[in-house]
Amino acid sequence: MAVRTDCRHYSSRTVGPDELVQRCRVDFAEQAPFACPEGCLFFEPRSITDAGWSRDPDAG
Repeated sequence: MAVRTDCRHYSSRTVGPDELVQRCRVDFAEQAPFACPEGCLFFEPRSITDAGWSRDPDAG
């Protein structure tokens, strides 16, 4: 299985000009190559606020 970028435990950052470091914050995924396990028990959908968005409190 590939990386679950829609999981709230997924983290990535750029190191240097051409290198991307991807990891699981709960350290449940494989380290090299980074991959989430099939049917991961720790999967939680990423909320919209994790993506830099905010919710309008007046929106229904």
